[in-house]
Order: sequence, then structure tokens, then C-alpha cells
Amino acid sequence: MSFWDPGWRLVIGTLVVLAGVVAVAIYEGLYNIAADVPHTQPVYWLLETARERSVAVRARDIVVPNDLDDANRISKGRIFGDVQWRHLAPGMERTEISGGLYPRAPELRRGTDLTPAEQFWIIKHGVKQTGMPAWGVPHDDELLWDVVAFVRKLPELTAEQYETMVKTAPKHEELMREMEPRAGSHHGDHSHE
Repeated sequence: MSFWDPGWRLVIGTLVVLAGVVAVAIYEGLYNIAADVPHTQPVYWLLETARERSVAVRARDIVVPNDLDDANRISKGRIFGDVQWRHLAPGMERTEISGGLYPRAPELRRGTDLTPAEQFWIIKHGVKQTGMPAWGVPHDDELLWDVVAFVRKLPELTAEQYETMVKTAPKHEELMREMEPRAGSHHGDHSHE
């Protein structure tokens, strides 16, 4: 079949018309992007599938430390104080912040089916258009693995255990001072680990 055959012209013409319709729809603002209006099922499926596959592909070669259950690592991982307002700590009810996010932030206290490598990748690189920042920009990989350890421990904690951990965990500023002289830091490394 030659490129100029009627079949190819029909396919190309259809794609050009479809692209034009999509361009007009986008320019006219026909799709509502408001956070208080959920996506349509096809758009939700497309975005969810793209996110899941993107993370899985980029995380597959990440080497996971074997000490994610270490109490010191878990304690250090509890440095981002505002996480509880988006992801809901054990015993917390939905907050104004968590209720107003769309897509809704995962409730980490309920656990996840993400692998540790996938969690690390998300924490390090963030996820566009979700409010999930790229913590790998200001922090090194060692601290991010501590956060993964903490996140993986959350579903096992009662509200009381969580509160105790918060009170005894190192403060963000203390950890940053402790990490400053660390050699081999990956600050600003945007590789696709």
C-alpha cells in the first residue's frame, strides 16, 4: 500500500481532523480542570494509567536498601511536618487541605500497593499536577529512603504511636545540619532513578 493510496489519505485526514477538534476544544476551554469537579472516567483512566506506568518503568532498576525497617531510619523519615495534613496521619480525620485536593492525595496510613522503589521515585521526583513535590531537589537520597521507611511503617501505627513518634523524631532543621557535610549528596540530581 503506497502512502498516497486512498486508505492512507483517509487515515491521515481523519487524524488531522481529530487533532483539530481536540485543539479547538482545548483552546475554547471545554474541558473543566477545576479541582472540585472530577475527571471523566476515560480521562481519569488515561491519567491514572500514565502515572502508574511512568512510575513503574522509572523505578524498576532502583536498588532498595535492606534496612527500611530500622527504627532510626523510620524516625528520621518523619521530617516533613505538613505531610499529615495532605496524607492523613493515623487517627486523623480529613482536613480542609486533604479534602480540597484533586486528585486526592493517597491516605498513607491505609498502606499502598506501591513497591519501595516506586515510593522512592515518587518522593524524589514528585508527580506533576498533583501537589506532590520533588523532594529530591532539596534532599539527598539517604533522607528520601528514610521517608520511604516511615511511610511504609505508617499503616502499622496507632494514633498514639504516631504522636509519640512525632514528638521524639528529629526536627527537619536538625537533620539538615547533620546532613550538610555528607559526601556524595545527590542534591539537584534529576536522573531517572
